[in-house]
Amino acid sequence: MNTLRAAAFILALGLTGAGLFASSPATAQLTAIEGKPRVIDGDTIEISGERIRLEGIDTPEKWQKCRDERGSEYRCGQDATDALRRLIGYSPVRCELEPGRDRYGRLIGFCFTASGTDINGWLVREGLALAYRQYSRRYVYEEERAQRGKRGMHRGEFVPPWDWRRGKRLTP
Repeated sequence: MNTLRAAAFILALGLTGAGLFASSPATAQLTAIEGKPRVIDGDTIEISGERIRLEGIDTPEKWQKCRDERGSEYRCGQDATDALRRLIGYSPVRCELEPGRDRYGRLIGFCFTASGTDINGWLVREGLALAYRQYSRRYVYEEERAQRGKRGMHRGEFVPPWDWRRGKRLTP
């Protein structure tokens, strides 16, 4: 009997870790999701039909342009999306989810590659995303490191994505 009880506990623990177990249907909420993602943009992926917003970061919008150190404009939002696709490749991703959803109905999470790379942090370290301080200070150090190394957007000029969404653009 103790063996059966232990096996049930281990099964419940495993289901909890996979984000598939909740104490009751009324409180059912995913705590994690794992699978082959589809990249939507630089800070949003989709797994099993659920869109996940990468927590604590903000990447330039798809059509947003930045300026490099030579003064040439480039689509930095598309660069972030492409880099995320290359990082993930065809491997599964695991996201540890925050409670609730954002205003667009997306889950919010910290996501990791199969090899354990913190995807959110990697995007900030590469200068492809900014620490979204309004929601989290988790990636401030990574952003400062990218600034010092003049990586990605930090090698030239850019408008923070939250300002770009409000209509601010690079000046000529």
